[in-house]
Amino acid sequence: MSVFTPAEIAYLQSQPLGRLATVGPDEQPHVVPMGFRVNTDLGTIDIGGLRVSQTKKWRDLARNPRIAFVVDDIASRDPWRVRMLEIRGQAELLDAGGKEIMPRFEDALIRIHPRRIVAFGIEGEDAPFNARSVS
Repeated sequence: MSVFTPAEIAYLQSQPLGRLATVGPDEQPHVVPMGFRVNTDLGTIDIGGLRVSQTKKWRDLARNPRIAFVVDDIASRDPWRVRMLEIRGQAELLDAGGKEIMPRFEDALIRIHPRRIVAFGIEGEDAPFNARSVS
């Protein structure tokens, strides 16, 4: 069973890009856009890239697996309607699975295990801001 609601899954599946935040050895944040997929079987976010295992984010996560990932967009401009999903959790660095996201990606993969999910505008226009912890 997924930690994401059906509306959150549909939203994540409709978006090609999110922003991944890590913390470097100097305790400074590092945020980069990344391609991803929602893994509904595991209830995770899987992130890949062309050379993901050779990046600063990979090195940061090897040292400190705490991670945040944000997917957002503007659903409409008139009236102004923003949607956002923030996922905080623990990263797992894997040697395989990246090519399942996109065939040209490296096979290495960052898997986010959500611990907290913050949603806004995902469940509909009148849905309240929603923050919840997950196990």
